Amino acid sequence: MAPPVLVMATRNPGKIRELAALLADYGVKLLSLADFPRLPEIPEEGATFAENAAAKARAVARLTGHPALADDSGLMVDALNSAPGVFSARYAQDRTAATPPTDADNWGKLLDELKDVPMGERGARFVCELALATPDGQLLTARGECAGVIAIKPQGYTGFGYDPVFWVPEYAATMAQLGPEIKNQISHRAKALAAFKKILQSWLKEQESGGSGSFMRNLE
Repeated sequence: MAPPVLVMATRNPGKIRELAALLADYGVKLLSLADFPRLPEIPEEGATFAENAAAKARAVARLTGHPALADDSGLMVDALNSAPGVFSARYAQDRTAATPPTDADNWGKLLDELKDVPMGERGARFVCELALATPDGQLLTARGECAGVIAIKPQGYTGFGYDPVFWVPEYAATMAQLGPEIKNQISHRAKALAAFKKILQSWLKEQESGGSGSFMRNLE
């Protein structure tokens, strides 16, 4: 029997790599939006990470006919009243520009806004909301967080997004210095996905037994 298909509802290559690594042991055939080039862009119009993740998962499940796993994640900085929040990916967006800001544009703006804030007041956390939706409309969500501090300057070359400026005190390094092996153990995305472990396992068992895929109904 062919493995069940799960669509990662993203075109972001960094997220695809991380989710693929985290899901490698689950025996599913992983696709992403890169495998569906004709699908429209799904706007992120929610006020929270959870709203955006749920909207993406539901839309992709409906459009592809496969269960879809979506995440919305970002950085929340204490000294900035939890900004950039849901605007993390477009924090440095110039409305007159034809292209979205780069990762360096975003963390560069963040460092500039925190230039007068001492280290003791630069607390922050990465937040990830995951939503798993089926084509028949079922939905389950999970949340993961990773606490840290915004560094004074970027350090490291792995990862993506704000990783070069996100200092993880227990490792005395930025997320970009830790590398994927450690990051995939401690990251907000890893913690959120860990909450799906039992759900994914139950789904796989149902698929193996010829079930319809409505795995969440039995897990309420």
